[in-house]
Formats: sequence, C-alpha cells, structure tokens
Amino acid sequence: MPHFLRRHAAIAFFLTILNLGFSCMAAAQEPPSARTLKPNILWVTSEDNGQELGCYGDSFADSPNIDALAARGMLYTQCWSNAPVCAPARTTLISGMYPTSLGAQHMRSEVPLPDMVKLYPELLRGAGYYCTNNSKEDYNVEQPARLWDESSNKAHWRNRKPGQPFFAVFNFTISHESKIRDRPHTAIHDPSKVSVPPYHPDTPEVRQDWAQYYDRVTEMDRQVGRVLEQLKDDGLENNTLVFYYGDHGSGMPRGKRWLYQSGLRVPLIVHVPERLQALAGPQYQAGGKNERLVSFVDLVPTVLSLTGLTPPAHLQGHAFLGPHTTPTPTYIYGFRDRMDERYDMSRAIRDDKYLYIRNFYPHRSQGAFLDYMFQTPTTRVWKQLFDEGQLNDAQSAFWLLKPAEELFDLTTDPYQINNLAAAPEQQLALQRLRGALKTWMIETRDLGLLPEGEMLDRAGFAAPYDFGQDARRYPIESIYAAADLATHPAASDMQRLVELCVAPESGVRYWVANGLLIRALADQERAMAVKLARGMTSDPSPYVRCVANEVMARFGTEGDRAVAVKALLKEANPTYSNTFVAMAALNTIDGLALTRSELGEALTGLPARSGPLSARYDAYVPRLADRINAMAK
Repeated sequence: MPHFLRRHAAIAFFLTILNLGFSCMAAAQEPPSARTLKPNILWVTSEDNGQELGCYGDSFADSPNIDALAARGMLYTQCWSNAPVCAPARTTLISGMYPTSLGAQHMRSEVPLPDMVKLYPELLRGAGYYCTNNSKEDYNVEQPARLWDESSNKAHWRNRKPGQPFFAVFNFTISHESKIRDRPHTAIHDPSKVSVPPYHPDTPEVRQDWAQYYDRVTEMDRQVGRVLEQLKDDGLENNTLVFYYGDHGSGMPRGKRWLYQSGLRVPLIVHVPERLQALAGPQYQAGGKNERLVSFVDLVPTVLSLTGLTPPAHLQGHAFLGPHTTPTPTYIYGFRDRMDERYDMSRAIRDDKYLYIRNFYPHRSQGAFLDYMFQTPTTRVWKQLFDEGQLNDAQSAFWLLKPAEELFDLTTDPYQINNLAAAPEQQLALQRLRGALKTWMIETRDLGLLPEGEMLDRAGFAAPYDFGQDARRYPIESIYAAADLATHPAASDMQRLVELCVAPESGVRYWVANGLLIRALADQERAMAVKLARGMTSDPSPYVRCVANEVMARFGTEGDRAVAVKALLKEANPTYSNTFVAMAALNTIDGLALTRSELGEALTGLPARSGPLSARYDAYVPRLADRINAMAK
C-alpha cells in the first residue's frame, strides 16, 4: 500500500476509535431506563384528616403544598383507610392484609404474625432499600426486632449509604384529634365561616373545633411542604415516587372511629416523576383524577409493583399502579371493632354508588362513652344537647341504638344521614351488598366474630391467623350464621335460638346470648329470652355468661339482678378472670346503672391487666372502672 494511503487509513482508524469512545461516554451519561431503576419512595402521611383539602374541592381549606403536589401528580378521589382509627389502619398498611384476618383489628392490641407474613419494610430492605420511619409506628402486631433501618424523629433518607435507594415515611401528628382541642390556640380560620355538617349541632363549641381542625390541616400542609422542599434540595425529585395520604378521617366525633365516609375516606395523592412514569403504566396520568376504588390494603402491593417486585400471594390488597396492576375492584371494605375500652363490631362495604354498614351490636349506641373522645368539646356539648332534647333527628341518631343495617346512596347523601335499608326500592342493592360483605368476611376468615379474649385463647401463643384458617378450629360459616340470625331478628326466629343455646361451638352460643339481649331490649318475646338467658348464665364461656347475666340484670327479678350483678363484678376483676373477660364484664356493667350499694368497693383498685400482656392494654380496665364508679349513685 502506498505511504499516503497507509497514512490516510491510520487517520481514519483513529477517528473511528475516537467516535466510538465519544459514543460510549454519551451512553454512560444518559439516564438509565426507567425500567432498570430502583425508584426512591417517599410516603408523607398525616393523622386524623380526611379530604378537607383545596385539591379535593374544599374552598375553606388552606393547603397550597398538598394542592401543588396534586396538580402535578394523580389524585385518588375514592380512597378508604379500611379502619377509621389509627392502629388498625396502620396495621393494614404495614402488613398489606386485613387486620380482621390477622386478629389484629382491635384498637391498640398486639398479636403474633404468621410465619409467612413479612411486613413491607422487610420486603423492601431485602431488595436493597434503606427504610426509615419518622416516626410513629403503632401497629397491632408483634414486629421484628429491626423492622426499619431507623425509626425515630431523626430518621431520614439522608442517612443511607451513597447511591442506595430509599423508602422513607414522614408522619405528621399536628392534625391529630388531640390537637383540635388544644387551648389556647392561634386562629387561622374564622369559626363563623365554618360549614357545620348536618349531623353536628351548630354551636360555638362545634364551630371552634371545626375551625381549629382546619387550622391544624394548614399547619400540617406546611410541614408537608418542608419535606418536599428537602427532596428538591437534595436533587431527588426526578427519581422519587411520592405518596401523600391521611391515616383516616378527621378527629371530630363521627369522623374518626366510624364507618361513614367521614371516618374512612381519606386523601391519596401519588406523584410519579416524568422519567419514572413507564414504571407506573398507563393508569397514571400526571395532573389527573382517578375514581378507582382503592384502600390501604392496596398500598403494599402497589409499592412492590412499582419497584419491580412481585407482590406475595398472601397479600389481600391489589396493586393499582405498575406492572402488577389489577382490574378495578367492584367493592372496598371497612371494619370497626374494639375502640379503646369499648367493644363493638361493624363491617362496611361500598361500591361506586352505595355504602352498606352491618352493625353486629345494634343494642349499643354509636356514641357509647369513650374517655378520649369525650375530651373534645364538640362531643360534650353534642351529648348535652341530646340529653336536653334539643337536637333534630339527624343530630340525635349518633346517641341512639344502632340499626342492624345501614344503606346510603353516596351520590345523593354525602353525609350519610338518610338510611335506606328499609326502603322497598333499595332492596336489590341491599341484598347485593349484604351478600358481598358476607362473602368477604368468610373468604378473609374474619376473626372479629369471636370475642377478643376467646380469639386469643384459641390461638394460644401462636398467630390468631393460623387457627383462623382451620375450618375445624374456626367454623366461621356457622358462627357467622348465628351472628346474623341473632343480631338481625325476625318475628319467627326464636325457636332457632332455642336450638342454638346448646350448640357445641362457644362462638355460636355467644351470638345467641346477644340475640336474647337484643330481643329482650326490644320487648320481643322477652319472657322467653329471659328464660333462655337464665340457663346460659352457667355457660362454660365467660363471654357468654357476661351477656346472659346482662339479660338477667336488666329484665329478671330482683333476685336475678342481685345474682347477675354479683357474678359480673367478680368477672370484672382481671386477677379472677383475665383482662379480656374483665373488659367484657365492665362494658356490660356500665350499661346497668348500678347503685352505689350494688357496686360497693368491687371495682376499686383493680389491676390494669393480668398475665404477660403488652402494656398497650393497660388503660382499658382502669378507664372502665373509673367511669362506672363515677356514675354510680
């Protein structure tokens, strides 16, 4: 080859290598594909606030930071918290399961988890994530020794290893129920301009509490803004998925703790940066609103889906973003069980039009005395006006006995004050939702059909979930049938209760006893109810005995009352029975209006609990005993 050709070829070869090098450098500088990224995830949560935000159409609210997040993210209009109070709601979140399946549905309880259940920080840490929680936990399940990389008021994504993806929770308590009643308080919103819901009386106290609630939401919004600003300052906005949600409805009475929209419906906003939107899939529309029915049980599978992990089979929720997105569900579900010291059991289901609530203790009022709730001025003035006969029907309903069934048309009744359960034209909807709720309870093996202590006794030291899955140890179909029969009485069903009084399953007999009490209270075959209850006062189950003794104390002879009260006071001592029997007995005694001579000193100095129980249970027996002692005359 001639010299000049060899020289030209060498130059060409050099230029080719140089261009290839530049191409490689450019490729290295290009952002990686969204499908290969492990996105950071930030959960910003706030306590005790519903959709009272500007982005949800509330013109009285002042929430510019959350509104701005919604404007560039996706706002979910129909999100439920599954439970209308913090600890059960957080248990749903941390597990991705219904607490009713785990036996963890009671407020501030603590139960073991089955071996196959891993809480979501365990799953994400296993995938390489740095997981932090700032800072509230409050789960109703026992948790691993090191669930989080850090859980404290100093926990932050900034403490992770260089380049490590993070999952960070920041939880704000300024909007909590307790902050509504803090005095003195610097006002932001004018109480005179508050829109008072029709179930609350319009009084200065109520207006002040509602205005202060909005003030706290504004303060919370500022805290949300500061965390989002930190994310921006750290240059992490473009590779971080942001979720904002409230943990349940507002801390105002009939919001928090109740299965209406005011207690269950929460804000949920998800922001996916543009470079990560391929992870979310076509379901995500920046700046959009999504009317899909979602609930807290869906958040864990959704997060796993977005990180490229396959949601484990035991999870009971369904992903609504990412490659594992499922079809839009027809229904979402809610539950209410023991609220602090008060036993109750209700279940809820909704579709895109109706809300249906099944109350399994219709012989108890919505507004049963809860020490913590009565510290709010609205609760006290509301009850006072009811006692004075100054409320209308919508305002009085909270203090009356619950109906067995409630049905509301959410499109025409946003505050759920018009119960349609008896309306002839709504019977098809009623039957459909009733059947769907029953199916859900049975399929998820709802452990709420057993008294709390009975459930724990059957579990022993194992997870309640495990025995709940065993049809021999937990025959849920027969227990549900008894509960439904007992708490939804018909004129011709007493004979069936007679037959079930001696059923071998104590869970069945427990509901029979409640059915007798319900019928006696309604003066429906009361004489027969008292006769059957008398025989059940010696039942092997202390929970059955408590209910049977209530029937005798209320409707038996003077001698029957004396014997029943003595038996209940004995059961109310945790050292004689146990903490859960004592709580059941004390809930019963509180409704009997005992005289001072009947009560004596039986409830003075009771221990808070018996046995090796968690300190989470310590407040309940003393609160009940103090209440009963204070009310005795």
